[in-house]
Amino acid sequence: MTPSLVGGFEPPYYTAVFTAVRPDDPEGYAETAAALHALVQDIPGFLGYEAARTPGGIGITVAYFRDLEGLTAWQHHPEHLAAKRRGRAEWYDSYRVHIGKVERTYGFDRD
Repeated sequence: MTPSLVGGFEPPYYTAVFTAVRPDDPEGYAETAAALHALVQDIPGFLGYEAARTPGGIGITVAYFRDLEGLTAWQHHPEHLAAKRRGRAEWYDSYRVHIGKVERTYGFDRD
């Protein structure tokens, strides 16, 4: 599988950057993450996401949304709210969420 990056969207659009520290493979995490991945696809305005994790337990996920309405809909989705509660109770040692408006974007792809 070749990794690919999300991109090519005309600004402005919005990002939710979620950074977290958690142990490797906590019980129920992978199943919940897969379920949330399927759910977010149906949120109007969802554009995609990228995620990375270090061996030391730091994870970063960047989700892209066309507008704040879509981002807010995801923030308040009942199953997402339940996962956030479980994350605080069981999975994460700490986390941060940063919301941003993208006003410019550019990139490079090797052919």
